[in-house]
Amino acid sequence: MGLKELKNKKWFKIMTNMYVLVLTIFVIWMAFFDTNSLLIHMELRQEIKKLEKQKEFLQDEISKDKEILEKMSDEDELERLAREKYYMKKKNEEIFLIEFEDSLKNKDNE
Repeated sequence: MGLKELKNKKWFKIMTNMYVLVLTIFVIWMAFFDTNSLLIHMELRQEIKKLEKQKEFLQDEISKDKEILEKMSDEDELERLAREKYYMKKKNEEIFLIEFEDSLKNKDNE
């Protein structure tokens, strides 16, 4: 196949058209090499999705913390938390901690 035969092919004429060449170079440049390339947009889209998931998680945590704060505004609830979690007591009061055998076995294994 000679050069003359290649020039007569329809696809060769289309591909050597100046507008097609410029458009092809432009599309390749915008897709891969430009600062706003398609690849960068895809990476940024993935990061946005990740951050939106994190935002939802943190909003759930905030709502849970708000509920806890509302409970802590009540004196009885605050006292219950102090007694159960921090083993605090009133004056002239004794605290007895009761542990079951299965909980003791778990502590030994840890």
